[in-house]
Amino acid sequence: MKRKLACLIFAALSSTQASAQSTFKVAFIDPLSGPFADIGELMQSHIKFAVDDINAKGGVLNGVKFEMMSIDNKLSPQESLIALQSAIDAGVRVVFTGGSGSTAVRAMVEAANKNNERNPDKAILIVNHSSIDPELTGKNCSFWHFMTDANTTMKMKALTSFMKEKQDIKKVYLLNQNYAHGQMWAKLGREMLSAARPDVQFVGEDLHPIGQVKDFSPYIAKIKASGADTVITGNWGNDLSLLVKAAAEAGMNLRFINHSAGGVPGTVLTVSQAKLGQLTWVGEWHQNVDSAKVAPVAAAYKQRFNKNFLAPRMDMSPRMIAAAINQAKSTDPLKIALALEGMSYPSIVGDVTMRKEDHQLLLPQTVSTVAAVDGKTVKFGAEGTNYGFRTEKMVEGKDLALPTECRMRRPSGA
Repeated sequence: MKRKLACLIFAALSSTQASAQSTFKVAFIDPLSGPFADIGELMQSHIKFAVDDINAKGGVLNGVKFEMMSIDNKLSPQESLIALQSAIDAGVRVVFTGGSGSTAVRAMVEAANKNNERNPDKAILIVNHSSIDPELTGKNCSFWHFMTDANTTMKMKALTSFMKEKQDIKKVYLLNQNYAHGQMWAKLGREMLSAARPDVQFVGEDLHPIGQVKDFSPYIAKIKASGADTVITGNWGNDLSLLVKAAAEAGMNLRFINHSAGGVPGTVLTVSQAKLGQLTWVGEWHQNVDSAKVAPVAAAYKQRFNKNFLAPRMDMSPRMIAAAINQAKSTDPLKIALALEGMSYPSIVGDVTMRKEDHQLLLPQTVSTVAAVDGKTVKFGAEGTNYGFRTEKMVEGKDLALPTECRMRRPSGA
């Protein structure tokens, strides 16, 4: 009887070990409730699509499958830390995040630094696909953090090259969310546009609470009184849609300069309904850019989720992790990080490079404006409307590379 029991225990342990070896745990941590839940759900579906596709093609290391868990951080740094610890306790080795804002991401990176130093056997990587504060790959850079989007400075550089050519931009108002990213977007907008166009006047500036303003008409009244023709805003989610709507209701045909409008559900619909306002944004791709590589991925994503594919950078984030695991021949986060450093990856938007010195991905950026479908420059509408994206300018990732203030502290063995 004892021998039979011992055999059963041995069999159970063997099964558990085999199961552990056949999966690689990753987590998605972002808002899945509250005012930005739609953004979080969109990001989650992009990450999940790539993870499931990796698994369908055999996983990594000849059969190891990704196992993904999702945790709602409620857009809170405190909840993000609780979520991160839950992920670590569950055996997660890579976290995909970025839709929570730079404050939450920074908190998770700092927590990962401490965890990985104290518990190297439970080390975890933070892969940030959307929080673009340049300090995350600058003064606050970390060996355990990788940014797979162009940072704020890179995006503003691309937009400034566009604004430099638009002589109808004469008076600019800065309106942004009151947190690290919004403050940085305002600062860079003023500095970089002033350098490129000394003739431009900055006629006002405001910061507002993130996700709390329901009526932007008081801000629009101030913008109107200032005589501004252009608003540089880092707003996203409802804070962007409601701002555009308020301007249209006031009869103002403002030009908005933004970083992520094409990836914000509801923004194109708002512009199509308003029929006023010129919303220009920058990202790695949009639906009116012809691409033989993006097209099949976008079609498969839409077939599965009945939504438009919007963000190749999110799709490539799990795929770059998979490539690093295969290159390192290991699921050890330290070895994955070393494989990611300097990696040149053939993404669906072209070759991208993960810069070793600061873990900033260099990827192309396309400046585009939300505009009515005309069959020529705008062939396809978005969000069920007859408005889509008109390409204004395309900039290669290498042309957006900027010096970094990163002084990375590397773990032993790295």
